[in-house]
Amino acid sequence: MEESTLWWVLAGVAVAVELVTGTFYLLLLALGMAAGAVAAHLGAGVAVQLVCAALVGGGAVVAWNHAKKRRPGDPSARAERSVNLDVGETIVIDQWNSDGTATVKYRGATWTAIHRPGVTPSTGRHRVAELVGNRLLVDPD
Repeated sequence: MEESTLWWVLAGVAVAVELVTGTFYLLLLALGMAAGAVAAHLGAGVAVQLVCAALVGGGAVVAWNHAKKRRPGDPSARAERSVNLDVGETIVIDQWNSDGTATVKYRGATWTAIHRPGVTPSTGRHRVAELVGNRLLVDPD
């Protein structure tokens, strides 16, 4: 069997396994295996084929990991109005406690409200941004 055929078969197996498992990284490794196949088609030796496959596949994984870390994370499901109907509602805070919480009446019950880290608490109208446990995370309105 030709060396390039072996590389293409390995790349196909990696893609098939990726389809079953759902890991994107196997597609990147399959890209490296395709680079090894191209190197074999160009007449490179086995060592050069392995280096090409490792550099392209490993480089793609490192680049994807780096790009993934630089992207902002998806918003929390707790901050989605479609998940939690309290998000977006308005409350009035009369006084903040020394521990950074406030006790508010909301929907006929007593709730604890908290503000975002680094935000100076203020009294008045606030909008519910998300639920954190059983606390309302609020932003000034």
